[in-house]
Amino acid sequence: MCRLCDEGKPQNHFGSRRNFFKTAAATGVAATAFDLLAAGPAAAHEDREPEESGRHGRRYVIRGGAVMSMDPKVGDFAQADVLVEGRKIVAVGRSLHAGGAAEIDARGRIVMPGFIDTHHHLFETALRSFLADGILINDGSNTRSGNTTYFEYILLKFAPVYRPQDVYINELFGSLSQLDAGVTTVHDISQIHHSPQHSDAAIQGVIESGRRGVFGYFESAGAAILGTNPGNQYPSDAARIKKQWFSSSDQLMTMVMGGELYLPAYEKAWKIGRELGLQVAAHVLSPFGIRPIFDLLAQGKGGDSGTLGLGPDNLFVHMTGMSDLGWKRVKEVGAQVSLAVPIEMNMRHGMPPILKALSLGIEPSLSTDVECTLTADFFTQMRATMNVQRALVNQMVLEQGTLSPPTQYPTPAAGVPDLLTTRDVLRYATMNGAKGLRLDHKIGSLTPGKEADIIILDASAINVAPLNSVPGAVVSLMERSNVETVIIAGKVRKWKGRLLDTNLGRLRTQLEDSRDYLFSAAGIAQDVFR
Repeated sequence: MCRLCDEGKPQNHFGSRRNFFKTAAATGVAATAFDLLAAGPAAAHEDREPEESGRHGRRYVIRGGAVMSMDPKVGDFAQADVLVEGRKIVAVGRSLHAGGAAEIDARGRIVMPGFIDTHHHLFETALRSFLADGILINDGSNTRSGNTTYFEYILLKFAPVYRPQDVYINELFGSLSQLDAGVTTVHDISQIHHSPQHSDAAIQGVIESGRRGVFGYFESAGAAILGTNPGNQYPSDAARIKKQWFSSSDQLMTMVMGGELYLPAYEKAWKIGRELGLQVAAHVLSPFGIRPIFDLLAQGKGGDSGTLGLGPDNLFVHMTGMSDLGWKRVKEVGAQVSLAVPIEMNMRHGMPPILKALSLGIEPSLSTDVECTLTADFFTQMRATMNVQRALVNQMVLEQGTLSPPTQYPTPAAGVPDLLTTRDVLRYATMNGAKGLRLDHKIGSLTPGKEADIIILDASAINVAPLNSVPGAVVSLMERSNVETVIIAGKVRKWKGRLLDTNLGRLRTQLEDSRDYLFSAAGIAQDVFR
């Protein structure tokens, strides 16, 4: 990991160029740092992105947009400017004086912080839509949804056959896809660490996309159950990974330690993570017997030692089906909660616990989870979260009446939760994501002094115009086609609808080749009308 990588100039981390190719041949990682990201012939554009954006001392101003800062102290502006120098935001306000700085015309656009995904399995990009009808575990129903499931197919059939080069291209392509949709930061729960080479490939894929990321070092999914991963070094390889890739705090990628409660001896992973000063994350959900394990942790009696407890360094994903005891302890210690609402509803994780979280004063972050089942854009996450909370609360209110005059539309009784608003879910998608990953000192809002992770959204497009509400337009109307420009740490990564410095055609071919190999190695026939 290095500053040049952060500036969008991937470097050779394998030693000499000759050694890189030798290592690539040995591990199966394609030499894409020199090839796949190379763009084809540059087209002529009169309106170019600011030159050398993100470099120290380079300044540009985003001029005349509707600025939604997500920082109450900075405020919002119907029309204002954002001044960027190097990696950071310098100023936000009206008619900023920027000297000879380059200008980005944001008239008719919305300027806001990039979205932050606190839980995503990027290694599954090649399996997109395969499990669109499936649920989490085979339920014995002998139905289309109950037979082809996540546990049996994704984890036990596909995951064990991944090679390092499959991990790499899945991570890279999935990262570029989210970047294109305005998701500037991801917590990649890769769960594909069959060997140190797999781990390095996952990290390299995210780095070379140019986005901000948090590497979640989790287990060797599937292969650990089947015993087909003799090279597995989880969790002990965490120290090597942190030293090699994450030795500096001044870089685009950081690290989280995974410690799944359904794994034997999970305490070892938690202790390693805490010794390394890392956040410790885990999936916490209704199946797999997790609830009693979580209750023991809530009482400080977890792990093999019977002394492990929850802490402010924890990030818990889903939190479906947990007891009041567990929830109260999460609140008391200040642990973070990530909800993947569309997936939780679709795959039978349990009802998304948005009402429970909010009743305790816990505001969640949002996450996309798996693209084998649903899309990884954040417009979908925000809408689904708002929709399910409002559906539950609205039904509570309606059931207070008799559904006939004069009480067919009653006033909410005392204690009924307030309805979520567009501003609420925007906060979950930005600032809460930053807090959930311990990055709120760097990103999550357009605050002077923070790094410039910014998206510019087209509010003049046919699906949005005329603009009447900035929060309303972003949450209720927009989708990825409205993401016009994406900036990460001051560097323009997407410009006027086009990803920069990326040969998508070549990358797509690599991803399709990986997909073909994975299906073949897993013994699953490809059928696009399955």
